[in-house]
Amino acid sequence: MIKTSHLWGGLPAVLLALAALPVGAQSFRVQCPTRGTSLHPLQNPAMDQSDTNLITTPGAIKCQEIGGGDGFATMGDGHQIYLFGFAPLSGLGDPNPLARVPGILTGDPGTETPDVFNSTDTAESRRARVEPADIMNNGVLYSNAPAPLIAIDEDDELFLTLSNVGQIMRPDLFEQHTVHFHGYPNASSFFDGVPDASVAINIAGSFTYYYTAPDAGTYFWHCHIAPPEHLQMGMVGQLFVRPRQNRLTASDNLYNSLKSANIANALKVNGATDGSCSDILCTGATPLPATASAATGGAKYAYNDGDGSTQYDVEVPIQIMGFDPNFHFVGMTFNPEAFADMKDKYFLLNGRSYPDTINANVDNRGRPGTVGTVPNGPLATQGSDGASRPSQPLHALITLDKTNGPKRALLRISDLSVTEHTTLATLGIPMQVIGQNARLLRDTAGNNLYYQTNSVTLGGGESTDVILDSAGVPDGTYFLYSTNLDHLSNDAENFGGQMTEIVVKN
Repeated sequence: MIKTSHLWGGLPAVLLALAALPVGAQSFRVQCPTRGTSLHPLQNPAMDQSDTNLITTPGAIKCQEIGGGDGFATMGDGHQIYLFGFAPLSGLGDPNPLARVPGILTGDPGTETPDVFNSTDTAESRRARVEPADIMNNGVLYSNAPAPLIAIDEDDELFLTLSNVGQIMRPDLFEQHTVHFHGYPNASSFFDGVPDASVAINIAGSFTYYYTAPDAGTYFWHCHIAPPEHLQMGMVGQLFVRPRQNRLTASDNLYNSLKSANIANALKVNGATDGSCSDILCTGATPLPATASAATGGAKYAYNDGDGSTQYDVEVPIQIMGFDPNFHFVGMTFNPEAFADMKDKYFLLNGRSYPDTINANVDNRGRPGTVGTVPNGPLATQGSDGASRPSQPLHALITLDKTNGPKRALLRISDLSVTEHTTLATLGIPMQVIGQNARLLRDTAGNNLYYQTNSVTLGGGESTDVILDSAGVPDGTYFLYSTNLDHLSNDAENFGGQMTEIVVKN
């Protein structure tokens, strides 16, 4: 059980994070507060209670634990490549391989993070690893490619604990690790993960980062210790924030809701009870969101658009990345790394190459005898506790089932590569680009600047949000693929790389 919540009523978050810093010997420590304290109230009676969506629900507290260490991943040609990376240390026990990413891939409504837990959780499917032996047993040799997904909602408070379990394949290294949210407007440098201005976590130590969710959009996160090395080695993943608009109905006013949320945030920070809305959507002329539809399980949006234009049914993260096998090899064999010669030869979507990108039938639970038996499935790496767990758990298959009408898929595309620009294209089904670098495409007059295209190009550190609409699209299998021909290969093997399928069916 997590027993730190009683501390949170009277101390600022920064002081609590400082308390997690090791004094003398390093120690693992996981922190996750509960609602009902002065800093984390269930509701504030001084506020207007008329808005039942955003005022009385000031955002959830979401907690997630990750381990910094090493591991292996399997490339499309069967080559096992060595990783520095992050491992999931919460949510490991869920027997459903897709349940760890609720609301993603399956299209079901959900707002939790893939490995979210809270301070009262005791279920195996959601609890964090809090005992040192448990953290080590589950964390070593279990780096994921890419890093565990983080998905939160606007107004949420995220407590992200990083436990450094060390590199078991490189006992000569005493690598520190951090978490840096790239492109994320973090007000405190203390939690920014840049070691010059914050802290770095040593082996056998934990640190809990605190964030309030920023504007909706697609971001990514990575370790900021020796970034060219640690990013190339695999310490990078995606983060996205879902909008407040998801919590509104057609009768709610978006302007009032955004203003109310600003009041709530101001109250949490400095006790203010007034708030203004600087968002361009704060205008009485802005249309209300579309009515939630029972056929889609509730309306979901990519941004606070005000007109329902970013509504989607299925949410799919598409994380572009690549590995240089020579760099990874020398990283495992105690040799100096040639940064100037770094060149990706394995090209990946969500850590996999085609056809592994479309394999959705992998047991994520890590049960011996089942993991690794699925043809073309990702590598199952055995941890120190004897259990095998997949290191590439996230597929990239996009399914649009039109049984109850046309469906729209939101693709959250981010480029996590440190060496390559990539162009992704579709055949037979156009992409509508609605956002870039976590910003809705809209001018200062409120006009949508969305556009349709069949290809988007991203460099490292960029993100693009696109919608695929199955309306008028014949049933069949379509492809999302890189037009960089060398990106459709797995080292010396042709055919594979950055490609996945879009299945449209009735």
